[in-house]
Amino acid sequence: MSDKTITRLIWAFTVFVIVAVGVLNRKVLPLPGNTPDFVYRLPKVNAVLNATCSLLLLLSFYFIRQKNIAAHRKLNITALILSAMFLCTYITYHWLIPAEATFPKDNSLRPVYLFILISHITLAMVALPLVLMSFHRGLKMEIPAHKRLVRWAYPIWLYVTVSGVVVYLMMAPYYRV
Repeated sequence: MSDKTITRLIWAFTVFVIVAVGVLNRKVLPLPGNTPDFVYRLPKVNAVLNATCSLLLLLSFYFIRQKNIAAHRKLNITALILSAMFLCTYITYHWLIPAEATFPKDNSLRPVYLFILISHITLAMVALPLVLMSFHRGLKMEIPAHKRLVRWAYPIWLYVTVSGVVVYLMMAPYYRV
């Protein structure tokens, strides 16, 4: 496939994910009867996936600084796979959960929570195409283009994974278990 086709696919996928998450968060799709019990454990699964991705990204940075490209590549591929798993479980949760847990309005930490949540969501939308494009360039060993993209993609992706864990920890007392 040409680079132009790959770029179009990345942008199409990004738009699809953003629209899908928006639709699911508005609860416009019909719920499938009873909610399976496993769905209520998905926020914790997502936090574990995010925490693991954070560690893998930090290790990946360490290994590329050591010029260990093979370890760097394996860690990033694993982080991408775990992020894809996160996306699947996130979509599953938001599709199947009948009512979202919410952070209490009277909690004094609400402004902090909302800042972290909003920045997490916004940067997740930015990270998706950047990460996918940087992967494409890295796998093709187009190192200068890969480095230009990673300069932005890496810190954003790392922030999204870490802030995802923070959001979970702040919300954990309010989830149905």
